[in-house]
Amino acid sequence: MKKYLALFTNGLVKENPLLVLMIGLCSSLAVTSSVANGLGMGLAMTFVLLMSEIIISLFRKLIPDSIRIPVFIIVIASFTTIVDLLMQAFTPDLSKSMGLFISLIVVNCIIMGRVESFASKRPLVDVIFDALGMGLGFTWVLVGISFVRELLGAGTLLGTRIIPEAYAVGFFARSPGGFFVFGMFISLNMVMKKAFESKRGAK
Repeated sequence: MKKYLALFTNGLVKENPLLVLMIGLCSSLAVTSSVANGLGMGLAMTFVLLMSEIIISLFRKLIPDSIRIPVFIIVIASFTTIVDLLMQAFTPDLSKSMGLFISLIVVNCIIMGRVESFASKRPLVDVIFDALGMGLGFTWVLVGISFVRELLGAGTLLGTRIIPEAYAVGFFARSPGGFFVFGMFISLNMVMKKAFESKRGAK
C-alpha cells in the first residue's frame, strides 16, 4: 500500500507537473483567470490522463514500438474529444470560456510524458495511482492560481463579487499577473520542500 500512496503523492507535491516538472504551462496559465476555468481544465486533464494511461497500460504489450507515438496520440485525442463534447453538452458556458484550450489537451506534455514514460511500462494499478496523483496535482495548482488571480484581479470568486471593483488589481487578471502568481507558487513550494527536508534531516 505504501507503494501506491507514494505514487499518488508523488504527483501532488514531489513531482508536481506544474510546480516541479514545469510542463504543460502554456494552456495552464492561459485558463487560470477564473476558478471555474482552472477547475474545469484540471478535471478535464485528470480524466484524459487517467483514461489514456489505463488504455495504454492494458495494451502496452500489443503496441509495436515503431507506431507507439501515433497510437498514444489517437488514444489521448479520443478521450479529449469525449471531454470536449461532454462539456459542450452539460457545461456550455464553461466550454465556451475555455475555447480551444480543451482541444489542446491532446498535445499537452503532461499527458504524453506520463503515457510514454510510465503507462507504457507499468501495470494497471500503478498507472491509476500515478494518473490520479498527477491529475489532482495539476488541478490543485490551477485552482490555487485561479483563486488568487480571480480574487485580486477581478474581485470575484466563481462570479460572486467579493472585493469592490474599484479595489481590484487588473495586473493579476492579465498574462503577466498569471506568470507572477505562478512564480510565487513555485517559490512557496521550494521553501516548503526545504523546510520539510531540514526538519526530516534534523531527526
